[in-house]
Amino acid sequence: MSEMSSVDSREPKQPREGIYSSSRVERSITVIAIAIASIGLGYLFFTQLWWKAPPDFGCNQNFESGGLCYWVGREAELADEPPFTRFQANIVGSRPGPEIALPVGLAKQANGAFVENVVQPNIRYMGWVLWGAEAFAFLSLCLGLFSRLGALAALGVSTHLMLGLGGAPNEWEWSYQLMMLLSIAMFGLAPGRYFGLDRLLRPRLRLLSERGSRLSRLLLAFT
Repeated sequence: MSEMSSVDSREPKQPREGIYSSSRVERSITVIAIAIASIGLGYLFFTQLWWKAPPDFGCNQNFESGGLCYWVGREAELADEPPFTRFQANIVGSRPGPEIALPVGLAKQANGAFVENVVQPNIRYMGWVLWGAEAFAFLSLCLGLFSRLGALAALGVSTHLMLGLGGAPNEWEWSYQLMMLLSIAMFGLAPGRYFGLDRLLRPRLRLLSERGSRLSRLLLAFT
């Protein structure tokens, strides 16, 4: 029995497929694709930082219109207006309404209530939160630094936009939906593990975590 076990242990193992790359070329393709997707999503947030830059966030002197104030107001206006679905598929053109759709009415109204009662009255301060979340998503996803946390920030912003503006006139709702889906993919993949600064941080955080550091254990989950 022991002899058979030793023979089996010497047999070459077959490469595992799926998420386990079976060759250096496949691993390189995976890393490059994840890096492009992560940096691309981060760059998207970078391009959106400047029209609503602090301290006025593009708003007028009284923080009542313009820039971020305008779009926050639009979200509050659209909260109780149709459509109350997302991810729609209009398969039969002659039939009114989509055949496939995800109902988001309650989430849309809750998002609108939050915008109207929390964000709008405190836009001087909440503007920093919104701008900071996008700035962090940009830096995190492009540098591969705490990339899972950055993807979570990107997901929060994307979901907020999808609910608030996805059904607005002259807005292509799939632009926000694709942002949300890509953010989910980046959260699951944790792109910094493939490129960037997380590759340097994780061994050190893991060592500190094994020594009992709770903060390191938390930070490890964000990389």
